[in-house]
Amino acid sequence: MATKKKTDPNFKNANYHQNTFVAISQADQIQIGTFEHAIQYLIDTKFDLSVFDKRYNNAKGGAAAYNPAVLLKIILLAYSQRLHIESSNSPQLQDECHLHGLSGFSEPHFTTLADFVTHLDNEIVNLFQQVLLVCDESGLIKRKMFAIAGCKLPSDASREWSGTHEELEHKSKKMRKAVKVMLDKHKDNDGNGTTEVIKEREQAQIKTLEKNANKIDEFLKNNEKRIGHRGKEVKSNVTDNQSAKMKTSHGTIQGYTGIATVDEQNQIIIQANAHGEGQEHGLLKETIDAIKTNLKAINNKVEKFPLKNIKLLSDSGYHSEANLKHLADEGIDAYIADNKFRKRDPRFADADKYKPKKKKRPGQNSRTQILSMIRKRQPALVLPVTACG
Repeated sequence: MATKKKTDPNFKNANYHQNTFVAISQADQIQIGTFEHAIQYLIDTKFDLSVFDKRYNNAKGGAAAYNPAVLLKIILLAYSQRLHIESSNSPQLQDECHLHGLSGFSEPHFTTLADFVTHLDNEIVNLFQQVLLVCDESGLIKRKMFAIAGCKLPSDASREWSGTHEELEHKSKKMRKAVKVMLDKHKDNDGNGTTEVIKEREQAQIKTLEKNANKIDEFLKNNEKRIGHRGKEVKSNVTDNQSAKMKTSHGTIQGYTGIATVDEQNQIIIQANAHGEGQEHGLLKETIDAIKTNLKAINNKVEKFPLKNIKLLSDSGYHSEANLKHLADEGIDAYIADNKFRKRDPRFADADKYKPKKKKRPGQNSRTQILSMIRKRQPALVLPVTACG
């Protein structure tokens, strides 16, 4: 080390190896006016969380559990910041310092939070109704018009694992047949100098096929056929049997149809649910029943006619003869766009002119061309009868 001269500046020494203890009050981290303070206030003073107590039977033995109030605070704040606790990035929750104030420096593992969310069907409904009650008491729900809308939500299940019970059984048999073929091939090639690398790869494939076939067989053994609204069997899914295979604007997915009902005034969500069905029109009655249940829970005065004087608005996805009849029988003032309203509206008379023309498919024959012209009501071509045959 160089000798310090008398003319050199004099600096205080910065010791980077010094340990420091900082006193932090977690209660002081929650400032009035913040979203965190709103969560803290509502859960601690407005909500009755006794509905969660029956899930815990550890008063006389076992380890202490995390307080449901703490878990709810963490979950609500995480969702508000788009931190999905069920996804692979869930460990981010443990690195969020602002969660410590809400949780009293509790640090539940993200799997604990995910388990809490996924096993609370009835409790969450009760809690949601308590939220609506607080909103209603605050004058945020005007009950003039409710809008119903839906969207397609992908699940974590692959659509390749979907099928009727017959299709899944056939898939399992194909896997076992492939295993048998590979085993027979092993026997034939035992003395033919097959390399060990190929053998190891085929053994891994055999193990995977057997595992998947066993998974399908176990599912078929423990699950009944899923029956749709029309009384016919619909496709099941081995990974997530509550989800459904459905078409979207971005292709076919395995997922849910999410439906929410929103109050016009402040966009308060009155009802929300996820359904394992691809078509929305068959879910309107169930949605209306859920709206009624929630309105009755927050105001007993409207128990007989909970949707009286409330206009109900939805898009053409919910238009069907059965839905219109149900709405009329219930006396609900509903406004639903039908599927063909644009064809009757003169403002859309020239809409087809601006649509991109479809390219002719390879192999399109004269029969297809004639049928297409008939559908479009174009002038008929004078052709021999044999041209259609």
